[in-house]
Amino acid sequence: MIEKALFGDDVMLAAERKSYATNLATYAANLVSAKGAAKEALMSARRIIALSLNLERRNKQAMIVNFQLRQGVMPKVKVGDYNPRTFSRLLMARAKLLLKGGEGTKKEKLLARYFIDVAAHIDPRNEDAVFECETQRIDFGDLDWGLLTVSSSEVGETSTNSDPED
Repeated sequence: MIEKALFGDDVMLAAERKSYATNLATYAANLVSAKGAAKEALMSARRIIALSLNLERRNKQAMIVNFQLRQGVMPKVKVGDYNPRTFSRLLMARAKLLLKGGEGTKKEKLLARYFIDVAAHIDPRNEDAVFECETQRIDFGDLDWGLLTVSSSEVGETSTNSDPED
């Protein structure tokens, strides 16, 4: 359970966070449905839902998909606002805005890393997303999804290698 969203108004306006959260949750639901609840798809969906809930803690679509997956129920396929290719490009464009040419805050840089990682995995043919994802992995190490996916009681046990250096 997310007690407080990691990314708030200091990073992105509420309406925009809601839109990204809803579209991320829809993508996660469709991913699991398309892959037949394969282990890798479930792990990716868990990460994406966690990101969604950290953008908007009470996002309806994210809460529904999260509940369904916890109950072992296959989410229904839903039509999202974007196809995967377009959504990947949108996430990349927003990540670039968050980075602000290196001038973004730590939270903005962290959200940009999550967006870039998700964009690369949504569309592995998006060469810009894959290049940025791999560049950040080389420069900063693997992205720590535990910041989003572990319970609040386990937070002290996660590593801190996901925070990009200023």
